[in-house]
Amino acid sequence: MLSRIRSPRSILSLVGGIAVAGVVLAGCSAPPSSSESSASPSAPSESTPFDPETVKALDGILDAAVTEHGMPGVTLAVWSPDGDYVSSAGHADVDAKTAMTPELHHRIGSVTKTFVITALLRLVDQGKASLDDPISEYVDGVTRGDEITLRQLAAMTAGVPDYTEDPEFVGMYLPDPQVALTPRDLVDVVSGMPLTDEPGAEMSYSNTNTVLVGMAIEKITGEPLAEVLQEEVAEPLGLENTFLPTATEFPEPHAQGYTAQQSDDGSVTAATDWNPSWAWASGGMISTLDDLRIWVPALATGELLSPEMQKERLTVTPVNPEQPDWGYGLGIFNLGGWIGHNGSLPGYKTVTIYLPEKEMTIVAFVNSDAPGSSDLGSGLVTPVTELLTPEAPYVLD
Repeated sequence: MLSRIRSPRSILSLVGGIAVAGVVLAGCSAPPSSSESSASPSAPSESTPFDPETVKALDGILDAAVTEHGMPGVTLAVWSPDGDYVSSAGHADVDAKTAMTPELHHRIGSVTKTFVITALLRLVDQGKASLDDPISEYVDGVTRGDEITLRQLAAMTAGVPDYTEDPEFVGMYLPDPQVALTPRDLVDVVSGMPLTDEPGAEMSYSNTNTVLVGMAIEKITGEPLAEVLQEEVAEPLGLENTFLPTATEFPEPHAQGYTAQQSDDGSVTAATDWNPSWAWASGGMISTLDDLRIWVPALATGELLSPEMQKERLTVTPVNPEQPDWGYGLGIFNLGGWIGHNGSLPGYKTVTIYLPEKEMTIVAFVNSDAPGSSDLGSGLVTPVTELLTPEAPYVLD
């Protein structure tokens, strides 16, 4: 069995986390609400272990993610009334042979969308905006912007092309991944392009949508998006290590992130310090397991929103007509009962999901987005759910 690093909490208890793509470069989320910011932060309860047989099985799945699926380093966390499991395997730094550990900061990619859309929904709850406002009220230069609403952008039904799939953008960014880009730069990539669908017609995932929402939030509040995310989401829940970086800052400790996006032959390079400004509201945030343990159930249960707003959030646009309950809501997905989001950007992948009927949170990290070494879904989270919740497996990578 591989050597592994468990969180101190886990050591103590054992002794006594659609084609809903994450952020990835092409070619290569009035009266105060019922849980305003004055509410006390969610405090996770003390961890209790699963039974030894389940722990052994989870250890085996985690080991296989490294030995059979080629992940450089991987972390898995499960929290539920039936038991908790927090452990890592593999390397945070392949060259230095530094162990992956549960305490590391991690770039969370499109999980960022869950924070950004939550901030928008709180502003709507507060009467500062409406989901039916056209984006043209806040951002100029969007094709048919007077027809596209904030709701459609949040639901991925706006029909706005995805700037990350534009070959010119990819060709501009990959040769110089330290370049600092503004939100306007990102939107201008697709400015003037025709829509991919009629507004409101179909779910079509586009990172441009959430960038536009971020720009609208800044216009609504008069504050930088990073500050709004702190005020509206992180601070009310006591999330101490979750933030949108303004440049390449990446708190220690963190893993090296490996990508093949600069190569034609599949060779990997470290993308750890690439500037995430190209992702911004669509995927630039950093977080930790401890914070996501609080965030994921709060997101899924609507802790920061009014009940009416959470109901709107969880109303999904189906990705398959034969599965009407499977789909994308407002910055969130529901896949077979699992509510949450995944995320990816050069060097890092993340899965964050919650199953309400089991009160189970799963968070998984891998420090790679290279093909064949970053399949968090099929290589880790799916077998974990097949073990723990066979009636409700998670089936999206």
